[in-house]
Amino acid sequence: MSKVIIIGGGIIGLSSAYYLHKAGHQVTILDKGKLNENCSLGNAGMIVPSHFVPLAAPGMIKQGIRWMFDSKSPFYVRPSLSPELFSWGIKFIKKANARHVNEAAVPLRDISLLSKKLYSEIADETGINFGLTGNGILAFYKTEQAAEEEAHLAEKGRELGLDMAVLNADECKALQPHLNLDVLGAVHYRCDSHIFPDALISGLNKYLKANGVEIFQDHEVTRIDRSGHKVVKVFTGKQEWTADQFVIAGGSWSPAVAKMTGINISLIPGKGYSFMVSEPENRMTIPALLTEARVAITPMNGQIRYGGTMEIGKTNNKINMNRVKGIVESVPKYFPDLHPSVPVEKDIWFGFRPASPDGLPYIGRTGKYDNLIIATGHGMMGLSLGPATGRLVSEIVSEKSTAISTSAFSPDRF
Repeated sequence: MSKVIIIGGGIIGLSSAYYLHKAGHQVTILDKGKLNENCSLGNAGMIVPSHFVPLAAPGMIKQGIRWMFDSKSPFYVRPSLSPELFSWGIKFIKKANARHVNEAAVPLRDISLLSKKLYSEIADETGINFGLTGNGILAFYKTEQAAEEEAHLAEKGRELGLDMAVLNADECKALQPHLNLDVLGAVHYRCDSHIFPDALISGLNKYLKANGVEIFQDHEVTRIDRSGHKVVKVFTGKQEWTADQFVIAGGSWSPAVAKMTGINISLIPGKGYSFMVSEPENRMTIPALLTEARVAITPMNGQIRYGGTMEIGKTNNKINMNRVKGIVESVPKYFPDLHPSVPVEKDIWFGFRPASPDGLPYIGRTGKYDNLIIATGHGMMGLSLGPATGRLVSEIVSEKSTAISTSAFSPDRF
């Protein structure tokens, strides 16, 4: 079997390592930072076959322009003269149409359903308790316009074979009897699940190390050597690493790594925020999406994680408190008894979602190299699609037929 180096230790890298090791490959992970700092840790923990509509969809451009003038809005593109952002934006505009949404629905459904199935298998095979719960997600709405849009989404979802139900306010109350609701209704994404990201990431790290996968933190790749159609070695400072196959799974840092091989990946970091609040009463048992506010809320073992926003632009470590306040202020509009306080900066998590222009991940080999696989660009669904991506990467490395078609995820599609 092959010796494989994975560049990136987030959920995509860890999942790839899991399935590559399972297939008999010798695996090494190189991560630029600490594994307890990766993007997936602050994730809402939602496994979402319901999310078959990509970010590049009709109406997003018009809505995005309106949101740009609201400092607390859930979506924001930071103005920049960056040629990468300009190029990404042009591609996004070209894909934000109904045809693309229809073409993307089946690939996104298939990879999501595969991932959901694999999460159950990982829990059984490893014994890691990461809180996998299959009671769905409630997408609450307050306006007739959102109700109409969600009903249309539910209808499309059912056509795709997904279990979704439109609920009125009383039916919502019956599912969450301990919460005071101020909503018009919700769509219950019964096809969805949720997990505890922290338990998953730490559990996978321990499991992989115990089973012979080498994981090196603070090992940023600084150079990549190539010869012909092959990558031959990578460098982390003065240390060199050789392998038969290489996987770039560096999330929002993947373009910088890929550029060392002469490959351009169209991908922009989308900053998101989250924070935890103690909830000993456990009034919420089913995760929630606040449709108009674009906020995700997930119960996690006596706490609630609130998260949201997509701030497109260059990576930076600044916390935009107005975005966080936007999340906080939206909650009591749907749940009058939930009043999270604005957290202090040290309690706010932020991470960079690797957003492709068309809302689909990049998974597969490039035409330029025979031994390089790209696995990135999952946007807000990295945690959700981790296991499926890892299995696909392993099948590609092993030159086996993939569990689902990967043609829509080609790294060379742009």
